[in-house]
Amino acid sequence: MAQGLWTVHNRDGQRRVVVTKELPGERWVRLLTAADCRVEVSDSRTILTPAAIEKAIGNECAAVIGQLTEAWQAPLLEKLRTAGGRVLSNYAVGFNNIDIAAATRLGLPVGYTPGVLTETTSELTVALTFAAARRIAEGDTFVRSGRFADCGWLPMLLLGKLLWRRTLGIVGAGRIGATYARMMVEGHKMDLVYHDLYPNEALEASVHDYGAFLEAHGEPGVTCRRAETLDELLAAADVVSIHTVLDESTHHLFGARQFAAMKPHAIFVNSSRGPLHDEKALVEHCRTHPDFYAALDVFEDEPRTEPGLADLPNVVMVPHLGSATGWTRRSMAVLAARNAVAMLDGAPVWNRPDVLVFLEDDAPAAAPGIVNADDLGLPYYQDATEERS
Repeated sequence: MAQGLWTVHNRDGQRRVVVTKELPGERWVRLLTAADCRVEVSDSRTILTPAAIEKAIGNECAAVIGQLTEAWQAPLLEKLRTAGGRVLSNYAVGFNNIDIAAATRLGLPVGYTPGVLTETTSELTVALTFAAARRIAEGDTFVRSGRFADCGWLPMLLLGKLLWRRTLGIVGAGRIGATYARMMVEGHKMDLVYHDLYPNEALEASVHDYGAFLEAHGEPGVTCRRAETLDELLAAADVVSIHTVLDESTHHLFGARQFAAMKPHAIFVNSSRGPLHDEKALVEHCRTHPDFYAALDVFEDEPRTEPGLADLPNVVMVPHLGSATGWTRRSMAVLAARNAVAMLDGAPVWNRPDVLVFLEDDAPAAAPGIVNADDLGLPYYQDATEERS
């Protein structure tokens, strides 16, 4: 039922939940209304300001399902807590938009949606990589503009880069970085070099075993090694894809010096977080190095882009589509709703690897992911079930 710029579900629900954007699917709404929640969903297609969110929270609000695009700093978190808020459930796997320390001081759990974005985001990263390597966006524009009809097939038209048997560099070998790496290694026989604070022994073993499989079938193997320094990786890689977390230590991890250290014909891919790269420096480097390509799903000052970026033919851009498949976005909505319901019901926090169980009808009575569970001393599912047994 529409009410101004808000749609209200289960008007008589006893626990008021504010959702700052319409989410895909219907199951997440059913989960909340079944938990006696009155669900108020913003119909706005623009990013809500902190003032608008404060107004929406009002004097009584049990929970908010918010977005990665919103800045949840201490004053807004305090407003939610003062209104009786017991959880902020972020509709994202990342949470750098939230002052977690402030939320913890206020005793406010912060939910996130892990475990359902890995393959989806990895596939998008593969798509971006090849869109840059094979100049897909340029080719699309060339055909749509009528220029292909004018000239037809030409031997020198839009020559791209062959990635087969080249070297892939991964910065941050976590879940998404490692999955993307395996897609590229197994699909395109690329050697892998990665840079991470910690060795990823499972990834190394997987590439080693795949290399042995290739050799057993008469093909050259593939290799994997961990670079001790970022510069070592940049010097070796034909494709550099960044998958590390965003914090003070990684802000502008890629700037003018790092771009200059890469191969002149390299491809830089960022499907992680925009502020990991200095966009002004990237624009300048791409402008002065036409054989260097960048493929971006995220931007430093999203949704705005650095002036000049959109004018560069050697930059491929999409609007933060990493998780944009129907299954993934619907699954994220379910996890966000389950985080809210679990915290409102006083349920424990899940501490097992299989998060997909929360997509089932008989899901455990637990929160799929709470960022600050340890700092808040929240009980974990395994411990809670063991105590009852």
